[in-house]
Amino acid sequence: MQVAVIGLGAMGMGAALSCLRAGLAVTGCDFSETARDSFAGAGGQVAASADAIAPGTQAVLLLVVNAAQTEAALFGPAGCTKRLAPGAVIIASATMGPDDARRLAARAEAAGFLYLDAPVSGGAAKAATGEMTVMASGSPAAFAKAKPVLDAVATKVWELGEAPGIGATVKVVHQLLAGVHIAVAAEAMSLGIRAGADPQKLYDVVTSAAGNSWMFENRMARVLEGDDAPRSAVDIFVKDLGLVAQMARGLDHPVPLASQAQQLFTAASAMGHGRADDGFVIRVWQALTGIALPGENQKREKPKG
Repeated sequence: MQVAVIGLGAMGMGAALSCLRAGLAVTGCDFSETARDSFAGAGGQVAASADAIAPGTQAVLLLVVNAAQTEAALFGPAGCTKRLAPGAVIIASATMGPDDARRLAARAEAAGFLYLDAPVSGGAAKAATGEMTVMASGSPAAFAKAKPVLDAVATKVWELGEAPGIGATVKVVHQLLAGVHIAVAAEAMSLGIRAGADPQKLYDVVTSAAGNSWMFENRMARVLEGDDAPRSAVDIFVKDLGLVAQMARGLDHPVPLASQAQQLFTAASAMGHGRADDGFVIRVWQALTGIALPGENQKREKPKG
């Protein structure tokens, strides 16, 4: 099967390599020459723009940032649809609002393509091992056509219904939880540090007790190490919690916790930490209180007054 993966970022590179390991013929597409060289070195074909993927491509997996990038990669002046085989399946995996998912699906289907509204979870680590979770909606024909790709990149594929937009809805709700969990994990860790608790011992207690969450365990481990290399960046949650707010407004549904969490991520981004790992939203509390974070050598003075 001829496949294209558009977006060779943290998750896209892992997905493209997983497709290669599964024996699929894969073209990896990214503006970054470094990303293209890395994928080519692994044995894949590469393209610098979406309109340069292999002709007759039967499935395209889009792991870009948002709906605008997805639309450009498909239908823009350098879009890939002109290179797709008739009846090819589009697997749209960027996090976007359900209205955008429905709009893009309608446009794809009008052009004669199958469309899977298929956001993913698992981060770079799960993408690299082909163990992502996919939350997807689309027609039975779209699922069938996409199966070789889904089998290659995921260990769990949720089939959520036939209507486009359901997959996007579930992912937005998931991101509400993920963003709030990360923010509250940072708040708890910063409070413990401010109160004089040993950060490592605090972490050990929480991760062995009922207050633990996957996000606390995963993200605060990086904070303990001072490792802010982005697996998922602060700016991702500025965007995704914005999608939560947008969807909630359309439903007249209050989301006060998600809104507060978005403000914390926005503050971290405004401080210059937008590209840091999202657990480092904790630097908002560091700036407010002067706490010294574990793994960071420099001490910060407590604000006066």
